[in-house]
Amino acid sequence: MVDLRQLEKEFDTVSAALQRRGVDENLLERIKTLFEEKKTVQKRLEAAQAEQNAKSRLFGQYKREGRDVSQLQREVAENKARIAALGEELRALEEKLTELATTIPNIPDPDVPDGADEEDNVEIGKVLKPAPFAFKPKEHWELAEENGWIDFERGVKIAKSRFSALRFEGARLERALINYMLDFNRDRGFEEVYVPFMANSESLFGTGQLPKFADDLFKIEGEDLYMIPTAEVPVTNLFRDEILKKKDLPLRLTAYTPCFRKEAGSAGKDTRGMIRQHQFDKVELVCITTPEESDKVFEEMVACASDLLASLGLPHRLMLLCAGDMGFSAAKTIDLEVWLPGQGKYREISSVSNTRDFQARRAKIRFKDEKKNRLVHTLNGSSLAVGRTLIAIMENYQQADGSILVPDVLRPYL
Repeated sequence: MVDLRQLEKEFDTVSAALQRRGVDENLLERIKTLFEEKKTVQKRLEAAQAEQNAKSRLFGQYKREGRDVSQLQREVAENKARIAALGEELRALEEKLTELATTIPNIPDPDVPDGADEEDNVEIGKVLKPAPFAFKPKEHWELAEENGWIDFERGVKIAKSRFSALRFEGARLERALINYMLDFNRDRGFEEVYVPFMANSESLFGTGQLPKFADDLFKIEGEDLYMIPTAEVPVTNLFRDEILKKKDLPLRLTAYTPCFRKEAGSAGKDTRGMIRQHQFDKVELVCITTPEESDKVFEEMVACASDLLASLGLPHRLMLLCAGDMGFSAAKTIDLEVWLPGQGKYREISSVSNTRDFQARRAKIRFKDEKKNRLVHTLNGSSLAVGRTLIAIMENYQQADGSILVPDVLRPYL
């Protein structure tokens, strides 16, 4: 959640930054009006409290002088009621401001480029060159049919569209990838954790999925539980409402979970294959650190995801997302896009984001710095989306006869 004190104190600067993300100017003006109303009520409340203190001190004087205190008592009682009413009015204004703040995305970092969507993202690097093919490379769904690795029809039969089943070497390769990714991340200093695949509403609020993105979540009927859209939710919320020790930071964590998303608003997009599914596997990186270490940790996470892709021999590029294309909680995001020769284009396979103190403010995650409690910075990133890695291997390692080679680093896992 944005810092309301910062927004009030630096309204013009922060408002301009938020408008880069497409925040409605009318909403920001509404917030500005509420700030002004709150300031007016606060001044009236402080004046009434000062008057109450002054009148209360008169009782002793009146008694010493033998004066009648009945009028003073009435004035004090009336003023007390006025203080209560002003206090309630102030609380209502603060609640409204907090409610509106929960709908506002994070403030973009100054080096995040302007732009409305993915067309305005900026390429900042490429790793490995796509290999040439002596034949026309096929797309992963064609290879899946030839090899029997992915069963789209039976996945739909079991559930509905955008579900699939993996079979034979496809299922084994998925499992191998999960284990390899977790081992790779652990070797880079990330602690492996295993977390629930469901989360309550407080956890989803903490990382920013609720209340704004409820339509994209699968809710458990009759329970305050949702299927997680990403491991970022349970892993970050391991430390919700806690005060951590500075010496323990940064916390570097990695976890495998399935992820569940309704993909609201994606009708007609990637209807073939496994690019956009309601259920998919992902290995996640989450870091919790001090503000001073935040940028360094962000670079380490991007490097970890990129090196993992490179170890699999998969060409990819790094994209700095523009302000309009970033996720709700992110202050800065770098996407890794893997080359898919069958499609002849790069597709997102990892997204690494620094949320600064945005999630920590919502989830109340702090650390003790000397005698003061401060908000941590939280970061998250895919390392990697397992299904997309599987199809990237299928397309990049396909042979002329339709068979698929297995990358060297995965062979011990098979």
